[in-house]
Amino acid sequence: MTIRVNGQKKRVGLALSGGGFRAAAFHLGVFRGLHARGMLWDLDLLTCVSGGSIAGAFLTSHWGEDDALDKLEDYLRSSSIAVSSVIGGILDPFSSRLDKLRDAYDRDLFKGRTLGSLQRGPRLYLNATNLSSGNMFFFVTGGGGPAEMGEWQLGTVSATDFALSRAVAASSAFPPVFPPLRLGPDEYPAGGVDYVTLSDGGVYDNLGVNPLMRSRNALDYVIVSDAGKPFEIDERPTESGTAVLVASIDILMEQVRGLQFKRLELSVGRPDGLKPVWFSINSEEGQARAGDAAFACAIRTHLKKLSGAEMDVLTRHAGALLEHRLQLYTPELLA
Repeated sequence: MTIRVNGQKKRVGLALSGGGFRAAAFHLGVFRGLHARGMLWDLDLLTCVSGGSIAGAFLTSHWGEDDALDKLEDYLRSSSIAVSSVIGGILDPFSSRLDKLRDAYDRDLFKGRTLGSLQRGPRLYLNATNLSSGNMFFFVTGGGGPAEMGEWQLGTVSATDFALSRAVAASSAFPPVFPPLRLGPDEYPAGGVDYVTLSDGGVYDNLGVNPLMRSRNALDYVIVSDAGKPFEIDERPTESGTAVLVASIDILMEQVRGLQFKRLELSVGRPDGLKPVWFSINSEEGQARAGDAAFACAIRTHLKKLSGAEMDVLTRHAGALLEHRLQLYTPELLA
């Protein structure tokens, strides 16, 4: 893979944020925009969180197949898995809600694929949050490298036979709807802990930026697609103790989001030449039609099927923002 710019090979990475099916549909618009420009199948790295992991893992498992985009859209228009997963997990004493989520992903999207089976596509990171260490925990495969899972502090181990559906479920296990994924020492032997539990990657970083910045991945351009819930001014802020906890989590996530965008901003002009491009779902600058940003933001971030109008605005808005940012900041990629 790699893209040629002025006759030189350049490596491009793409980050896909969390945000449920809304995020997956928004990222589908990015895929369609890149495909129209002849860039999609030349990406070198995808780093994904939660809803972004659904889209990124499906694309990578069908790498190079042009009908993959239509298949992903059909799935997002027709499937609702959150309700069935929650209810099924409550009623079934032998299976958790996360198990039901994993089974739904495997049945409808991944068909028994393992991390080790994704070797012909780009390097793929599916990011979760390790509740044992407080670090980002990644499942990584493809790009000619080994299939591994782990993190910087507790280390990495081989994950060739680890189910792709299970990795995506861990990345999208939004608390408290879904319990965390537990990995014991038989699967993830790590010094200092008996086991680890993995929750939604958005708890640590809903943008999944970290792998883009690692020197080992040697990227020249990075694109960040942010479909997460933007924090909005509340004219009547809560006074309820329970609601304060939810609001506090939203504020902490917004702070991390802002810090990651600042990190991208500060990377401009780095000696290694890394050039970042990013856009968020609430951006009106570059929207195709007046009101697209407001409509897209109003769509809920659950795992329920999207209407035709919701799909249309999400994919259109993402494609327009991508095109605007590339034209403005990296026109050489479009030459």
